[in-house]
Amino acid sequence: MRRILPVIVLSQFFCTSLWFVGNSIVEDIRRSLQLNEGFLAHLTSAVQFGFITGTLVFAVLAIADRFRPTLVFFACSLFAAVANLALLIPGSGATSVLLFRFLTGFFLAGIYPVGMKIAADHYKEGLGRSLGYLVGALVVGTALPHLLKDLTGQFHWHYVIYATSLLSGMGGLAMLLWVPDGPFRKPGQPLRLTSFLHGFHSPAFRQAAFGYFGHMWELYTFWAFVPLMLAGYNELYPSADLNIPFWSFLVIASGGPACVISGSLSGQWGAKRLATLALLASCLCCLVSPIVLVSGSPTAFLLFLFIWGIFVIADSPLFSTLVARHAPPESRGSSLTIVNCIGFAITIVSIQFVNLLRNELTLRYLFMLLAIGPVLGLLAVFRKDRRS
Repeated sequence: MRRILPVIVLSQFFCTSLWFVGNSIVEDIRRSLQLNEGFLAHLTSAVQFGFITGTLVFAVLAIADRFRPTLVFFACSLFAAVANLALLIPGSGATSVLLFRFLTGFFLAGIYPVGMKIAADHYKEGLGRSLGYLVGALVVGTALPHLLKDLTGQFHWHYVIYATSLLSGMGGLAMLLWVPDGPFRKPGQPLRLTSFLHGFHSPAFRQAAFGYFGHMWELYTFWAFVPLMLAGYNELYPSADLNIPFWSFLVIASGGPACVISGSLSGQWGAKRLATLALLASCLCCLVSPIVLVSGSPTAFLLFLFIWGIFVIADSPLFSTLVARHAPPESRGSSLTIVNCIGFAITIVSIQFVNLLRNELTLRYLFMLLAIGPVLGLLAVFRKDRRS
């Protein structure tokens, strides 16, 4: 029993390293295919759109509730690894690259929410702590390609793809071999095409879901544009000469320990209270970004990015805990999956919205737009609090 959570966390870490592979090597892809700078947003959105499509299919068909979740996780880890390797097919153009990133995102739908479902099947008490580790693994896994890019800087960028595909296969195999079905799993659920919507009948479930949606407006757009923030700072202050892949990794990965800490504290302080505070703190980061992003001190600039990187994700395991806690047990996997589906659909709108306004607003003011999600999330939480 002791080894189960570490295996789930490590498997999640290995497999989710596929998520931001495209972002870490986007400059190499752009140069090889002679594409414009806006390709970053399209590359990120392709993965997100694939994930949304996958989660919708998985939720409607109740895949994680009807079939053994560890087997689903394993199969999706292999398919996602193959889709990632397909980026190296000779003669691939921009359309092919976007298609392969879409397919990677599609199969990630059988990894991230299914991993949370597996954890929820094993841990009823202390679920917040368990999901804190799990989301922390997602964060560090998401950041890993930036570190691999920095470490393999002397080699061809193809090695980043080889490494992440190998890690995904290893993570899926570990989950299959060493994680049994959890004691709280309800196997053999019949197919009900609307079962994924049952959770929304509960006010507590809706409250957690709406808070999560507000959080998602900000999260992935922030992660996607961290390299742009760093590049913009280098243009403004050339003497800073910040290592973009290295600092991108550290800023994004800083959210990993934040998830572990917030998940661990949720038992004493309450998941809902901590999630609200973290959402408020990240909202304030959005609002003060025009001041700090042009700071003449590289130390102050990087410190601000680290603070933002911590609070932008600290509420994620807390909202996921609340969603899992208030979801119907017989459709917990589908409920988690559909909330992920809607949340990641919001990320596409956010990423494209910010990208569309890149030429209309200076980089200094651009990221104030990320405050829209946290503000709406906080309003939804407080409004529903008054009703109850």
